[in-house]
Amino acid sequence: HWEEKVPTVTSGANPPLIYDYHGFPKETYEFKYPAPGNPALAAKVSELLSKAGIDNAQDAKRGFDHGMFVPLMLMYPQADLPVVQLSLSRTLDADLHVKIGKAIAPLLEEDILILGSGFTFHNMRAFFGPASDRKGLNEAFEAWLKETCTSDKLSEAERTDRYVNWAKAPGARYCHPREEHLLPLHVCYGAGGGAGLQVFNDEVLAKTSGYLW
Repeated sequence: HWEEKVPTVTSGANPPLIYDYHGFPKETYEFKYPAPGNPALAAKVSELLSKAGIDNAQDAKRGFDHGMFVPLMLMYPQADLPVVQLSLSRTLDADLHVKIGKAIAPLLEEDILILGSGFTFHNMRAFFGPASDRKGLNEAFEAWLKETCTSDKLSEAERTDRYVNWAKAPGARYCHPREEHLLPLHVCYGAGGGAGLQVFNDEVLAKTSGYLW
């Protein structure tokens, strides 16, 4: 996933694709997704972050990476919707990413989709080991995550504390040795607030799930 010193938004009018992965079949380096950028929206995202006191930047040369084009190729294959992509902060600070979501929440009032692209299980070594080795910790973290994201029995203070201190959850560091694939969820929670809805629960190399606010 894209990380920068400060949250950075693509601001070019026609960003190219970045094939930021290695060792995949030849055809995965031939994908096309010519969605336009939106410099005005990028400026709005930057303005909202600045208003919230979050240092940020715009990058007019940065292209769209797989965190954007893979899900959107499936969701909107016509590639006719303008898109901007927002990086993670290189600090990987969970509280900051919740605050980023809160800062950009006003975009939802303008019918702008905020999509957090990641994976609720991302231990590359475990992906290719015996399923029995990961089953318990994988399922324990998924149960904790579902409760955190969807339970109406949690106060918002309790829920936010769980997101911020996610590494204390059962199996957390086994499922996420590094949290770059989890933190987009924190941004979505910050933007949506409250209890979300689990909309995906399946196995993709490991048990994984998706949430909607």
